Amino acid sequence: MPGMTTDLPDRTSDRLLHALKAAGPQTAAALGQRLNVTAVAVRQHVERLAAAELVEYQDRREAVGRPKRYWRLTDAGHRRFPENHAGLTLELISAVSAVFGEAGLDRLIDHREQAILQSYRARLAPAASLGEKVALLAEQRAAEGYMAEMRTTDDGTFLLVENHCPICIAASRCQNLCRSELAIFAAVLGDEAEIARIEHIPAGARRCAYQIRPRVR
Repeated sequence: MPGMTTDLPDRTSDRLLHALKAAGPQTAAALGQRLNVTAVAVRQHVERLAAAELVEYQDRREAVGRPKRYWRLTDAGHRRFPENHAGLTLELISAVSAVFGEAGLDRLIDHREQAILQSYRARLAPAASLGEKVALLAEQRAAEGYMAEMRTTDDGTFLLVENHCPICIAASRCQNLCRSELAIFAAVLGDEAEIARIEHIPAGARRCAYQIRPRVR
């Protein structure tokens, strides 16, 4: 393929890991197209990553022909992405809960929610439509490390997809953090939007995803 190279420098390891984190399991051919290198070069590289226990594969039979090999991150591969000092965060959550009780922890989360909501409202202020709001929200979340992106379906539904959760470990200990984030999205998008979480990392999904529709009046 024109423009493609068979050379995969060491820095491509990070690009491969990032591609698997952002888009989930992929074949070597798909990864090659994404990174503009040959599938043969990708296979050589993912085998080295597999030896380092950062990726693994699953063979899937699709319709006809031979099974296709899909590469995905292992738990160790996922841990290559920052978790916002997860250990310290868990200690602080436990300490707040022990000293002030669950009510005190809820007050802390509410305070965080209001601060984030104020920031997001300022960020989305230039938006003139729901689609523009979702796009700006995705940009903001991406800047915060959530690897977020917006997608639009044929029926006009928006999807806010977050391929990484930098607070995942904290959220697994304190589920109200996830509840708070959903409330923030609903508030900042306003009454014109209906929003539902359809995929959730703490529930075992690969990513968090939110379905956003214009509200029918």
